[in-house]
Amino acid sequence: MANKGRTKNKSKSKNKTYGKKQRQRILKIVFQIVVLFFAIIGVIATISVSISAIGNLTGRNDGEGPEVTQDLLTVNSYSRPGIALNKVNGIVVHYTANPGSSAKDNRDYFQNLMLTHKTKASSHYIIGLDGEIIQCIPLEEISYASNSRNTDTIAIECCHPDETGEFTTKTYDSLVKLVAWLCNKYGLSSDSVIRHYDVTGKACPKYFVDNEDAWKEFLKDVDKKK
Repeated sequence: MANKGRTKNKSKSKNKTYGKKQRQRILKIVFQIVVLFFAIIGVIATISVSISAIGNLTGRNDGEGPEVTQDLLTVNSYSRPGIALNKVNGIVVHYTANPGSSAKDNRDYFQNLMLTHKTKASSHYIIGLDGEIIQCIPLEEISYASNSRNTDTIAIECCHPDETGEFTTKTYDSLVKLVAWLCNKYGLSSDSVIRHYDVTGKACPKYFVDNEDAWKEFLKDVDKKK
């Protein structure tokens, strides 16, 4: 009888030990699953950030506006001073006054000012003859484009094929899209879109200064696109 009692006690002890080990195994598996879950979440987040970073490096817009290529100027005192633009109250349209030149040509001109020291000039964006858009300066910084309005405006330079200063259809269309997107981004109306001429009296952009009706039509097109 005593042997039978010991056998029963041993059996119970084994069962308890076995049950404890099973619980430990289950807890270990659950823990591993939880760790794996969070690891997968971390990988997904990393991939998402990487894709976003790649998008920024290629200069692509986030899909809300026109396609933009970032080719930022080097920070320097002649074309990209690196001064913060704390408030955007308007958008200023310019023309390059360099017939037939490309957006890249004008971007490189701004870049080389850090070496030539000819003048202080730049723009946030340049729109080329085929409608391509190059961003030269981050929207959080000022550009040297609009004189007294440098501190509270975004500047856009537009290429043109000849001395009249009239933009190609592709340049015009990109300008409308970009300005409409910027207006939406900063909560601006078309009344806040001005010409360089409206700041200094300079005939820039020439075609829109010489043809007031064309400028009014442009602002209407911006309103339609917003």
